[in-house]
Amino acid sequence: MQGAQLRHQPPAPGRKPVPRGASRMVAKEPMSARLPKANFSFLKSLFWPVLLVVLGFGTYEGATRLLPYADRPITKIAVQGDLSYISQQAVQQRIAPYVASSFFTIDLAGMRTELEQMPWIAHAEVRRVWPDQVVIRLEEQLPVARWGDESLLNNQGQAFTPKELANYEHLPQLFGPQRAQQQVMQQYQVLSQMLRPLGFSIARLELRERGSWFLTTGAGSSGPGIELLLGRGNLVEKMRRFIAIYDKTLKDQITNIARIDLRYANGLAVGWREPVAPTTAQPAVAKN
Repeated sequence: MQGAQLRHQPPAPGRKPVPRGASRMVAKEPMSARLPKANFSFLKSLFWPVLLVVLGFGTYEGATRLLPYADRPITKIAVQGDLSYISQQAVQQRIAPYVASSFFTIDLAGMRTELEQMPWIAHAEVRRVWPDQVVIRLEEQLPVARWGDESLLNNQGQAFTPKELANYEHLPQLFGPQRAQQQVMQQYQVLSQMLRPLGFSIARLELRERGSWFLTTGAGSSGPGIELLLGRGNLVEKMRRFIAIYDKTLKDQITNIARIDLRYANGLAVGWREPVAPTTAQPAVAKN
């Protein structure tokens, strides 16, 4: 086997041989291409903040110049809502110090607070109406019961104290610690619904400091009022027991019952009324 032979090929005719190790000539770049390009990105980042500052300043200046022409005195107060316990005149007198302000400077929050301090107002909503009006919407308290001897309770179990209580003596009277207003109201609503089908209403409900409950029914078609001693806890179960025994046994004797003790685990105790002694008719004395 013969070894491989290297042959030297001559350059093609008409082409000059490129000398080995020689460098090629490169065309020069224009001066504009060799200079660094300007970077305007920082200007773009500054554009929007500057624009916002300019717009804000312009808005402020415009509002400052136009405010004296747009800010008018309050000329009308509109009171809305079904008012049964307070008059619009009383409302107008209460907010009189605020009405002297102008449309933009009137203290709506202060006016609302002042109105809600009135005993019969449960909630007040106050808003401006362009160009010179204030609209007040009032929600009155809904008295459901008396709380002790000096206050009333609304349907949320919140106490309020109007000046006159003489017109609300027909409402049931609830007693209890001040912290238990809502609890007493909730129990009143539950027990009242349970007793209503029997013809009973609640005249008095009391929660004492040690947690015992006492209920007195009102006199009505079912007879005179009776006192129910409910004790602590499980009031609904005790009331169901009373209702079941009442329908079977006590209904016919209810006019003779003074109190019922439901503090027993499986029964109750009845306290009877004292019999009324018949009155002896006085003999008529003839006078000459």
